[in-house]
Amino acid sequence: MDGGAAGSSPPPPEPPPLHPAIAPLSFLLGRWRGEGEGGFPTINSFRYGEELQFSHSGKPAIAYSQKTWKLTSGEPMHAESGYWRPKPDGSIEVVISQSTGLVEVQKGSYDAEQKIVTLQSELVGNAAKVKEITRVFKVADGNLSYVVQMATHLTSLQPHLKALLKKI
Repeated sequence: MDGGAAGSSPPPPEPPPLHPAIAPLSFLLGRWRGEGEGGFPTINSFRYGEELQFSHSGKPAIAYSQKTWKLTSGEPMHAESGYWRPKPDGSIEVVISQSTGLVEVQKGSYDAEQKIVTLQSELVGNAAKVKEITRVFKVADGNLSYVVQMATHLTSLQPHLKALLKKI
């Protein structure tokens, strides 16, 4: 026997203190949910549901995870996860791995006052067709919005995804 009352469990652990390096991006932390739309010259347009999560463990990085689903059926679509490492000079490094096998190394900048993060791919790996990806995230009026652009071996940089999410 464990000596504890039957059915009792310890209280959840307190969240770790926010590392000073990620404090400027604390506006991103939490779970966000909403809808987006996508398209590209080589595919049909589509709409999707989405949930993003930005969390931390007390270290100088933000953990990122994303999942999408078809609005009509709830069937899973895309998922990705990674880490965001903001620097004191306003620059940021991001690594993302996608469920498709594609990986991204992105660099960019953030403006804590404007609550905006701008990313540009330095490397897109394990992708035969995708050559470049940019992402812009912005928090305004309690919403998180983003725009993703993509270039392939057939196209220049084109709008691909955009979404509007609310914190849950």
